Amino acid sequence: MFYIRVGFWAALAIVLLTVALANRGPVTFNLLPSELGGLIGFNWAVTVPLYLVIFVAIVAGLAIGYMAEWLREYRYRSTASREHRELERLKREVKDLKVDESKGDDVLALLDGPSRT
Repeated sequence: MFYIRVGFWAALAIVLLTVALANRGPVTFNLLPSELGGLIGFNWAVTVPLYLVIFVAIVAGLAIGYMAEWLREYRYRSTASREHRELERLKREVKDLKVDESKGDDVLALLDGPSRT
């Protein structure tokens, strides 16, 4: 399994390096369209290599997808947590009942009756 993992990461590194070498040209990244930036008076722009824009877009897409999935599965995690707490409570209750059961004989407890002093 170790060799498969190392092979996967090596292949991914080769692919990413190839994409980076093929897309080294500079690209101007604008935060807003030029018309809207002129209207607001704020137009942030930066010139970076194209591969950097591609990699940042991939990472941003993965992060957004992860967050969306995490929020979607919240109800399942909540239900699992609630059921786990209930299971632990029931286990403690069964354990307490077993301890109470082993304390004495129920018939003798009935014959003794409540003590009236």
